[in-house]
Amino acid sequence: MSNEKIKRRGLLLVLSSPSGAGKSTLSRSLLEKDDNISMSVSMTTREPRPGEVDGVHYNFTSQDEFDALVAADGFLEYATVFENSYGTPAEPVEAALRNGKDVLFDIDWQGTQQLNQRVGADLVRIFILPPSKEELLNRLKSRAQDSDEVVAKRMAKANSEISHWAEYDYVIINDDLKAAEAELFTILNAERMKRARQSGLSDFVSGLIKD
Repeated sequence: MSNEKIKRRGLLLVLSSPSGAGKSTLSRSLLEKDDNISMSVSMTTREPRPGEVDGVHYNFTSQDEFDALVAADGFLEYATVFENSYGTPAEPVEAALRNGKDVLFDIDWQGTQQLNQRVGADLVRIFILPPSKEELLNRLKSRAQDSDEVVAKRMAKANSEISHWAEYDYVIINDDLKAAEAELFTILNAERMKRARQSGLSDFVSGLIKD
């Protein structure tokens, strides 16, 4: 029996960063290259935007249904942003963990703190840093997605976000995308191999001893 066939519990992988540090690019790369990890689909009360698909980009719901799930302690984390509620339903994530599947989260430090309180040992937290503030500004401008005013707001918010770096298990400085990607995969593979996560290891070792 190879290690790949030993049953293991899944993990929750959180990537957080200030806007422009490369978190979304690294997330896409991970999802494209690793079949055993999927993106967590949040629930939200806001209206779908053009092109968004229910159940793929978000699970769209009413405020009453959202509040009912909050009351039932059905979220791993949730928040209200600009009068709209967002949250991670617990049941599908817990089912994935039981089945040895990993779940990727693209959330901020506040959501990460809530997740840590709920799932502790299942959580792997990675913070992505830019190599410098100048490079962060250059990346935000080069995306050509935001006005100068929005870019300025993102830069002002970056200091607050970066200040939470020490709450994470790992920090990747995204100076070179390929190198950062390699570091991300190294962390994920090492965390998957942790003895505590390999729930089938005890039976495997017992079999070795008997043989």
